[in-house]
Amino acid sequence: MSDIKKYVEQHKDRFINELLEILKIPSVSADPAYSQDVMDMAEATKKALEAAGCDFVELCDTPGYPIVYGEKIIDPNLPTVLVYGHYDVQPPDPMELWTSPPFEPVIKKTEIHPEGAIFARGACDDKGQFYMHVKAFEYMVRNNQLPCNVKFMIEGEEEVGSKSLGWFVERNQTKLKNDVILISDTGMISNQQPSITTGLRGLSYVEVEVTGPNRDLHSGLYGGAVANPINVLSKMIASLHDENNHITIPGFYDKVIELSVEERAEMAKAPFSLDHYKKALDIEDVYGETGYVTNERNSIRPTLDVNGIWGGYTGEGAKTVIASKAFAKISMRLVPDQNWEEITELFTKHFEAIAPAGVRVQVKPHHGGAAYVTPIDSIGYQAANKAYTESFGVKAIPVRSGGSIPIVALFEKELKSKSILMGFGLDSDAIHSPNEHYGVFNYLKGIETIPLFYKYYVELAK
Repeated sequence: MSDIKKYVEQHKDRFINELLEILKIPSVSADPAYSQDVMDMAEATKKALEAAGCDFVELCDTPGYPIVYGEKIIDPNLPTVLVYGHYDVQPPDPMELWTSPPFEPVIKKTEIHPEGAIFARGACDDKGQFYMHVKAFEYMVRNNQLPCNVKFMIEGEEEVGSKSLGWFVERNQTKLKNDVILISDTGMISNQQPSITTGLRGLSYVEVEVTGPNRDLHSGLYGGAVANPINVLSKMIASLHDENNHITIPGFYDKVIELSVEERAEMAKAPFSLDHYKKALDIEDVYGETGYVTNERNSIRPTLDVNGIWGGYTGEGAKTVIASKAFAKISMRLVPDQNWEEITELFTKHFEAIAPAGVRVQVKPHHGGAAYVTPIDSIGYQAANKAYTESFGVKAIPVRSGGSIPIVALFEKELKSKSILMGFGLDSDAIHSPNEHYGVFNYLKGIETIPLFYKYYVELAK
């Protein structure tokens, strides 16, 4: 595969332009108003796999958005790599914070990306990253460098919990049979120091509703006499952490695995500048659970965060009103051995128990998933490390991510396969935020690196 760099250089303009085109499709799975756009993106993904060299591609119906499945089987006796990605994206809100329209991709130079970064919703998460695999596959097919079988499974509901994917995987185990699953939906330490994500946190996501009086009330006539749902909700949420930022839900930590001193020392070897971290976020200091450093708080410890809160009057000017209802969306990131359904139940019981008598509380679970850890002595991990080492010139560092990809644990349960998380994004890429972007270097470097994984995986599997 010595000519992969040359191939990328020859075709980089086309690779970038193709990515720009799919980034124009607003495939927001959370909002039904974008349903046709999500379907259009599924069709665009199907066409891309066909053009890249898959012998068979189909849109597989599910209870929700379709799964795009493609394959090229060159020899049933050879290993099979299953590539997973998602073609849906997060909502672009708040729109006013974008420096350019979220679905009109542009390339801008930044301090971290002097060669340019692509600004658009989905640029890194996950269109830019799954499309690297499509182009790497194209290279291997066109240059007769494909050393094994390949299957693609690209879904359209990752950003809303992957419910249909679970349905699909359970019913298509033979179709999806593989030796290893390859995913690029994570990041790496820097463009100079690659890393491989070996652990993901689980997730429990809920919405809460606090109801007080049967209608909105005049705050002068009723203020101080009836419970204000917004005030009550604020107090309830504040009580979910103690003075050490420890979560107060009874039983929440019962199954949390404490890492050994030795494991924490290994994690600490990863390059990290607290000053740079604070500067990048424009904050005076970090904040979190007492007894743990930043890189532990956002990876090996469970968390609880409010993702949205609303109620009452939020328009221009003043309206003196006590709202009848208040709402919040809350996510809990979980660590290995915490069962997301158990945590959801513990949260629900606790939240209902701490509500004062003047309000009614409803907890609505949205979705969740299990945490995941992959061993660093597996053939898949070793192949990925060798690929990064050859491409970047330095060995990759194993790291645990604070994010969640709930279906990874599902894959291991249903398909009996380990997943290798070869991410090329950076923490600064603003995924899920305004001005999401993905470095041109990262995109092209991913295309250059991925074929090396195939090469080394097949060599090590012999």
